[in-house]
Amino acid sequence: MNWQEHITANPDVLVGKPVIKGTRLSVDFILELLAQGWPESEILRNYPGITLADIRACLAYASESLRLEKVYPLSLA
Repeated sequence: MNWQEHITANPDVLVGKPVIKGTRLSVDFILELLAQGWPESEILRNYPGITLADIRACLAYASESLRLEKVYPLSLA
């Protein structure tokens, strides 16, 4: 999945949060709906401006973001 075709970030839209292109629906909003148990069909019914590919792109974006995240231990000495 090439999430870049579906997700964009612009400082003038939602303070630069990643959103589905052409909308003000943020990636984290869609992920929260999925985490709450909303089926994809219900999201699509409530937000007709997006597609199943957009929802999948949100998941791919989150997956890549977490995969690229680096965690460093703190030295408490």
